[in-house]
Amino acid sequence: MDKALILGKAASDNKLELSDPSSIMATALQFQQLFMLYESGIKQITTKLEILDDEFASKHQRNPIENITSRIKEPVSIAEKLERKGLAVTIDNMVNRLYDIAGIRVTCPFISDVYRVMQLLLQQDDIELVELKDYIKNPKPSGYRSLHAVVKVCVYFSDQKRDIPVEIQIRTIAMDFWASLEHQLHYKKDFPMPDNVSEELKSIAETITNTDIRMQELAKHIPGFVDYSAEENFL
Repeated sequence: MDKALILGKAASDNKLELSDPSSIMATALQFQQLFMLYESGIKQITTKLEILDDEFASKHQRNPIENITSRIKEPVSIAEKLERKGLAVTIDNMVNRLYDIAGIRVTCPFISDVYRVMQLLLQQDDIELVELKDYIKNPKPSGYRSLHAVVKVCVYFSDQKRDIPVEIQIRTIAMDFWASLEHQLHYKKDFPMPDNVSEELKSIAETITNTDIRMQELAKHIPGFVDYSAEENFL
């Protein structure tokens, strides 16, 4: 979908016409300001994660976080998701009906680290948990595993404070390896895939999970290692 069309559709709440250049510019500025808010939410949470990682390392002489990446969902992807939900492509629906426009992905060495990092983050006073999905203990039918949370983080600006929604995905290095390659296989449409690809991917996911579990068993020999994944309610 053409970006200019998205902007025109997003402006429909205010009865703005696509043919009106001033209306298109006003809507484009709204998008720019909104994306700045989402980027600010990402920066806030990324800083929190980096501080938690540094603190953990100073206490336990190892890092529970291997890598942190982030993204802002593209306007075309936002429009497509709203349409899949049967919602009009408007700025109002974008802000109030989608919670994954700002996204952070964290990879950790061990399964226990995944739960510990999420636990430490959610314990902070200015983090509000909106939704938590544990795809590690309850994997998707495809074999996908990860710990997902939608949170709202308070961000202070010059004249206001805003609660910004951010989706956080935390997984092990092995889980991230599988998810990245599964994405490549399923989203490349220019070559045929064998009929049994889904079954094969699920089998590989089980192999990777067993590897994660074996690695965690070895990690239990690290002095002070605690298996937070074994807790029924890690929060």
